[in-house]
Amino acid sequence: MNFKVTLASLTTFLNKVTKLLIPLVIVSLLLGIVLGPDTPFVGDVYNNVSNILNMLGEDSLLVLVSLIIILSFLKKD
Repeated sequence: MNFKVTLASLTTFLNKVTKLLIPLVIVSLLLGIVLGPDTPFVGDVYNNVSNILNMLGEDSLLVLVSLIIILSFLKKD
């Protein structure tokens, strides 16, 4: 029973952290696009996302659009 309480509190904490970090990453990506990848911190986030998309290959735009669609579908719940 104590395990359920601990797991519930951990889940609540992780949900709060995720709700905090997602807007920060989005703002960092937008600023990286506007200001360029040489901007401190912002450029690092932009470069990391760009590298991940490059690893996915030439279908990276399709993967990005698919992720946006999936995440928007999950957010509606």
